[in-house]
Amino acid sequence: MIQQNITTPDGTNLAIHRMGEGRPVLLFHGLFSSAQMNWVKYGHAALLAENGFECIMPDWRVHGDSDAPTDPALYTPGVLVRDALHIVETLGLENYDLVGFSLGARTATSAVIDGLRPRRLVLGGMGIEGLSNWEKRSAFFVDMIDRFDTIKHGDPAFLAKSFMKAQGIDRDAARLLLTQGVEDIALEDLSRITMPTLVLIGDEDRDNGSPERLRDALPDATMGVVPGNHMGSVTAKEMGRAILEFLS
Repeated sequence: MIQQNITTPDGTNLAIHRMGEGRPVLLFHGLFSSAQMNWVKYGHAALLAENGFECIMPDWRVHGDSDAPTDPALYTPGVLVRDALHIVETLGLENYDLVGFSLGARTATSAVIDGLRPRRLVLGGMGIEGLSNWEKRSAFFVDMIDRFDTIKHGDPAFLAKSFMKAQGIDRDAARLLLTQGVEDIALEDLSRITMPTLVLIGDEDRDNGSPERLRDALPDATMGVVPGNHMGSVTAKEMGRAILEFLS
């Protein structure tokens, strides 16, 4: 695996991890995670690389090996979508596939609406309410950040706090991203996502609402189910195999 850095127009450095040779597949990770955690650690990237794909795995700003600026001016609405568009343009990607998990699926959805045209699209860990209800979803994480030092075992936010701490996420930068950098998706715009799409969900995962309703709202979508809840499903070997089967 190699790493390269791309600088966005606002001066933020983004780390891009690449593995394999062949058809490019962009892999977008989830909130407080990273390319390493979502795609490399549990073998999904290696599986794709072994089967003729080049995995291109950015770390979002605030995450992984990318910058975590704390200037509020660098977190205007849609900043992750603009980062995604900049990555595709800078790398000159034309014939590629796109996979996102959780926040990465949400960002992939917005980016396709805004002009990305992957051959195939995978939306993991996402339901339709997760696209249009960001303020409610993000409020849980903002509250967790505000109470970070007082959260004890047994608190509903304890797992999220522990994961965020283990990933070394800057709390000030994360709060800016959550409160300023992400915007809701108009559900009527889902009709613009015309490429074949796989809605891929854990059998115990409804954190982002109904995957069935998301599938039904997309013009050319199917649904796949893998074992696990929201955090567990992305660690399951079945997720990598389902992505590979769909993209192949």
